[in-house]
Amino acid sequence: MKITETPLKDCYIIEPTVIEDERGYFYEKFNEAKFEQLTGLNGHFVQDNISKSSHGVLRGIHLQKGQHAQAKLVSCLEGKVYDVAVDLRKDSATFGKWFGLELTPENKMQLYVPRGFGHGFSVLSDTAIFSYKCDNFYNKDSEGSVIWNDPDLNIDWKLAPEDILLSEKDRTLPAFSSQNF
Repeated sequence: MKITETPLKDCYIIEPTVIEDERGYFYEKFNEAKFEQLTGLNGHFVQDNISKSSHGVLRGIHLQKGQHAQAKLVSCLEGKVYDVAVDLRKDSATFGKWFGLELTPENKMQLYVPRGFGHGFSVLSDTAIFSYKCDNFYNKDSEGSVIWNDPDLNIDWKLAPEDILLSEKDRTLPAFSSQNF
């Protein structure tokens, strides 16, 4: 397993070591002990979520705050997504910065999104199945969010704006500058 820190502190790309032969392939998707050894971060997850979305769907930017904050380990099981993490930790040197990368079953990459980060993704393929491992349980009262097209963040979601499909909730999220993270 190869772990690379992104330009955002504590946010990591995880690439497995894949063993292939004529039968197919095998890889260790995650190893808590190796992750903690290489990053110094807790990698214990308590909840797994799966979503299926069609082309153009954009989910985000979401986070859990306070005692219900969540770190996530995300991957794409089918299709192709552009995954984005936004550092919303006020005391961080990378506060207000974002990082994105394509996740696919072919590249087998995962992104570790630490607590205090916002997270979102856009679907670049016809459909996509997306996996989220979370280190804390979801709590509706602890939801936080930032509007997907915030001008201060200026995220390139790799989709034409007219192709983006949003939930009703995601259409009316607050601006980055209007919040006290």
